[in-house]
Amino acid sequence: MLQVERIALALDEDGSLLRGKAAAVLRIDPGAIAELRVLRRALDAREGVRFVYTLQVRVKNEAQVLRRCRSRFVTAAKIEAYRPPAPAAAPDVPPVVVGAGPAGLFCALVLARAGAKPVLLERGWNVERRKDDVERFWARGVLDENSNVQFGEGGAGAFSDGKLNTGTRDLRHRFILEALVSHGAPESILTDAKPHMGTDYLHRALVSLRRELEELGCDIRFGHRLAGLEREGDRLTGLHVMGPEGPCRLPAERAVLALGNSARDTFERLFQSGVAMEAKPLAVGVRIEHLQADIDAAQYRTLAGHPRLPASSYKLSCHLPEGRGVFSFCVCPGGSVVAAASEAEGAVTNGMSLYARDGVNINGGLLVGVTPADFGGAGPLAGIAFQRALERRAFLAGGGGFFAPVQRVEDFLARRASAGPGRVLPTYRPGVRWTNLWEVLPDFIAEALAQALPVLDGRLRGYAAPDAVLTAVETRSSCPLRILRDGTGQANIRGLFPCGEGAGYAGGILSAAADGIRAAEQVLAMMEGRDVV
Repeated sequence: MLQVERIALALDEDGSLLRGKAAAVLRIDPGAIAELRVLRRALDAREGVRFVYTLQVRVKNEAQVLRRCRSRFVTAAKIEAYRPPAPAAAPDVPPVVVGAGPAGLFCALVLARAGAKPVLLERGWNVERRKDDVERFWARGVLDENSNVQFGEGGAGAFSDGKLNTGTRDLRHRFILEALVSHGAPESILTDAKPHMGTDYLHRALVSLRRELEELGCDIRFGHRLAGLEREGDRLTGLHVMGPEGPCRLPAERAVLALGNSARDTFERLFQSGVAMEAKPLAVGVRIEHLQADIDAAQYRTLAGHPRLPASSYKLSCHLPEGRGVFSFCVCPGGSVVAAASEAEGAVTNGMSLYARDGVNINGGLLVGVTPADFGGAGPLAGIAFQRALERRAFLAGGGGFFAPVQRVEDFLARRASAGPGRVLPTYRPGVRWTNLWEVLPDFIAEALAQALPVLDGRLRGYAAPDAVLTAVETRSSCPLRILRDGTGQANIRGLFPCGEGAGYAGGILSAAADGIRAAEQVLAMMEGRDVV
């Protein structure tokens, strides 16, 4: 196979033209191409707006064609695929996976396909029941602290934009994408440069993935929360679990901690049990909301509204003179700002969109880098206290009931309270309260946002538009601590494998799922007495 890059199609050109364009680059007749498949498709809006493809093609005499075409955009294709661990006999004491977010689900999937018959514990509920709990919270402000945007089947990613891009390269990524497609995800995630599933397709895939796990002998227990560890010396021997019928002990020699970044009570119990961890940097701030049509116009210019163009997105960042970074995060085109609290009397925001991304507004996190020195306390759990204090302030500023404090950008920059919306109507439910966010956010965060907004507006016209809406507070972009692990993937308590976003080793659905697979590989190697790598 040959790989051909930088094949461009204008918006009015059909995909059937790819064969001819590839043949022209290869200097062969289109009929000489025996096979053609799209490896990647990206939207390039830098000089005009066009789709740019990377293709894999099969032709006769590939070495000769490669030499003759003399193009730096044509190379011999490197076809590599992830090889899952080989099947093994199920152990007498099954491995336990704690948490059914991306890391936990894909860890359990690899273990189950290898015949290990894992136990999967999830403090929340399956996605069908979870959807009802979340909708009740958004409609009436009634929070279930174990079944919400943060907890339940699929983790926090189940109520997001479902982004599947990452800045890292890993053969496991393709395996993950193909598994998701086999469970109902759109095939576009296999080729799009910035793939996403949306909340709707994520929910469908979760139900199908659960069925496969159950068919493979995975024991899935919803409504079960890790309450403590049992060990002999430095080796794990069991887990204490709180379930719907009360506490129980679960024998465990190998347990994967795929907790998600909001499992604060579990982090506290693990710390009390002697699990080594450390504080780490995070980012906090607000959600900023614009009209999608305005951002489309800024990105696509005269072509905005073209039927072949997707809802536009953006990725922005800047470093302020004193060195602090401000950046966009988890942008949700055509989406909504959602209430994402998991604890009483704390207001938390996140963003969500469906696969179609056809909502009126676009929103994204506007975050400020925070270091452990900013936490105002010492120890691994100081970041949790910092997050909780911010969420409490936002809750009070919203007037209770999980209403969120909001402010127009123009008023924020003028440091005056907003009286109501302009052109951009906030999408956050259960409701908002117009206020002055300078009285909600710590001074260093508010100052950083105020400095960054005009800078970012210079990079994306209209980003600091007067009527853009800021909704506070976004605190759950990452975990404020890291559970330490060694080269074998184990914590200081042997047999305990921390992984994923909650353990401090991933960011986003794809990287968390890949880290969960890595943990499964390490568990299987340990079960078989091989060196854990």
